[in-house]
Amino acid sequence: MAHTEHRTMRHVLRREIAGTIGLLTDEHDFTAMRRYRTFTFDDHTTYLQQVESLLRTLAAQGSHTTVALFDPEEYAEFCADSGLEPDAAASRTRFTAELAATGPTVPYQGQPLAELVPDLVDEAVRKATWEYATTLLARVGSCAACGEDIGRASFARASHLLSRVLDTASPGEHHLVCSVSAAPETLLAVLRADDDADGTTRLDEAEALEFTTVLALGIATRSAGGLVMRTIAPDTTDRVYGWRLRGEGLEPLTAGEVFDAYCTDAASGDLVSPESGVDYCVPPDLGQEGEGTGHTH
Repeated sequence: MAHTEHRTMRHVLRREIAGTIGLLTDEHDFTAMRRYRTFTFDDHTTYLQQVESLLRTLAAQGSHTTVALFDPEEYAEFCADSGLEPDAAASRTRFTAELAATGPTVPYQGQPLAELVPDLVDEAVRKATWEYATTLLARVGSCAACGEDIGRASFARASHLLSRVLDTASPGEHHLVCSVSAAPETLLAVLRADDDADGTTRLDEAEALEFTTVLALGIATRSAGGLVMRTIAPDTTDRVYGWRLRGEGLEPLTAGEVFDAYCTDAASGDLVSPESGVDYCVPPDLGQEGEGTGHTH
């Protein structure tokens, strides 16, 4: 009887444990892992099907599971740094546990793997963009004239500008995109913000941090860049407007410039048909504190 009770309690406790699965999202990474004898899968499609089946089973048992992006190169480096044998399931488990704490993850909520994988890749790109922008921002150094940390001052300035953009926006759901020209490619950050009934703006703190960091990098390095916002509200046309980075501020784009930006394919440069029910317009006034100025450092 006591043995049965203990087994029941262990079963209940198992439901209290949150788990993480390290996922090989593409064929290239999957092939790289096949060099390990203890990695027994030989077909990527079958592997994905088995992972999805396992996720459904865990969810049916009441378990909460997150999915992490498993990178074979990072795994090999982790094993070398930790003194672990890479050709061992225990080592893969240790690495996955590390990913759960530090890497990009997406919670499994019953969505098909075909939907989860793009979200996971997007999360990885976001994290990599933020880490790269943070590194570049830290390298800018201090002002030769006053000794102020340029990166820190630029981040404070970017935070203020983002607040002004959101404060002056009309009520609704806001979708913001910030782009900054940086080697070797343009950095992009996306932020979604919604207004509550009482006018309070709700946003994801991680997204806001990444967005502000990319904007701060553009300010600190005086790089070409801009910010575009789309506002969606019931019973009204969507409003789209934006600014270009100018010194330490934002300079309004004309309605025509916003239209051209939205109706040009970023990759090919080809013209794209404009959307119906969208108002490409001039942004609201951010006040003198939001205007473009010369760099003070």
